[in-house]
Amino acid sequence: MNSVNLPIIGSMHSPYREKFGIPRQPNLVQVESYIEMYEPFNDSLAFEGIEEFSHLWLIWQFHDNKHQQELEKFRPQVRPPRLGGNKKIGVFATRSMYRPAPIGLSVVQFKSIEKIGKALRIYITGSDLLDGTPILDIKPYIQYSDAIENAQSSYAQQEPARKKVVWTKNAYEQRQTYLDEKKLTAQIVDELEQVLSLDPRPAYQDDPDRVYKMKFAQFDISFKVGDQDIEIIECAPLLASF
Repeated sequence: MNSVNLPIIGSMHSPYREKFGIPRQPNLVQVESYIEMYEPFNDSLAFEGIEEFSHLWLIWQFHDNKHQQELEKFRPQVRPPRLGGNKKIGVFATRSMYRPAPIGLSVVQFKSIEKIGKALRIYITGSDLLDGTPILDIKPYIQYSDAIENAQSSYAQQEPARKKVVWTKNAYEQRQTYLDEKKLTAQIVDELEQVLSLDPRPAYQDDPDRVYKMKFAQFDISFKVGDQDIEIIECAPLLASF
């Protein structure tokens, strides 16, 4: 099999600590994150003019795919979550991580660029990348050519429906305590609610009594899913974070 070697130019720093809960497409949740560039790519000259673009393309690597070794045997079909996880379609008709080249492509909104000592950071919103994701390239989004009016997107033509997020009394009190202690911010609360509103469960799981857990930012979130809402039942700090 032919292959190429690509340099990793930086890594993503995001509140998504695990794959569970990450939006299935970019820009569904306006979570703030940043890319820290590696040497020698942390040269400010390489980003001269980037402020004139509102959005960027990120090309990145699926680095936490525990089944990547299985891809030595090509699998021509996968089961997209949007189709309930039961129907198979061609891998090249999906954005599945289980593909011959484990490369992802995301459009994000550019916010700012900062140089802190030798570190250079690109701040963005709308990312759907796991914390620590290797970045292979950054390219400007070109509105007149990259935005296609009346494009058809098969089973993903419409944004997924959202559910209302509510907090139990216990979870709400925990949230307020961490806000008062400045261990939690209103921005993180808002981002968390955006993420949960998309119902991060696998499509084949629909048990209303099951308690799900999701690591987000510095917190371990426990929640249940009903027909119309998501109920947060616990907001506990990750032990290594506090």
